[in-house]
Amino acid sequence: MSGIEIRPAVPADAALILSFIRDLAAYEKLSHEVTATEAEVRAKLFGAGPRVFCNIAEADGEPAGFAVWFFNFSTFLGKHGLYLEDLFVRPQFRGRGIGKALLVHLARHAVAEGCGRLEWWVLDWNAPAIDFYKSLGAEPMSDWTVFRVAGGALERLAKA
Repeated sequence: MSGIEIRPAVPADAALILSFIRDLAAYEKLSHEVTATEAEVRAKLFGAGPRVFCNIAEADGEPAGFAVWFFNFSTFLGKHGLYLEDLFVRPQFRGRGIGKALLVHLARHAVAEGCGRLEWWVLDWNAPAIDFYKSLGAEPMSDWTVFRVAGGALERLAKA
């Protein structure tokens, strides 16, 4: 992984982070769902008491990818976990070990923090990512179904 550096994001990276988010959304065919602004990214990642964090991967000094993550908690384990919200490597940098470097960095951080697990979601159609994750020892959680309440449904539930 020569020439690859993983560093914590800083406030000056807000525009870069948003560009990674947009690139990821385009890859996932979900660009229409991105409503985040640079100001929101800056406020949530670098404001008072941030609850979400970001690492930037650079290859030979160029921004190549990112990982956005936060801590969650397992009641069964009685330990925090590290949840990877987004992982993205720009196409021109793929195949150089950058995705693996980001995951290794996060795994080391999770172990250092005493976390019981590192987990994330992947789209069912993303076979290259699924194969990559399996090659690292990740296991799909096929017995679980993800549920989400958002938008108007979230508002209605909150008023119930």
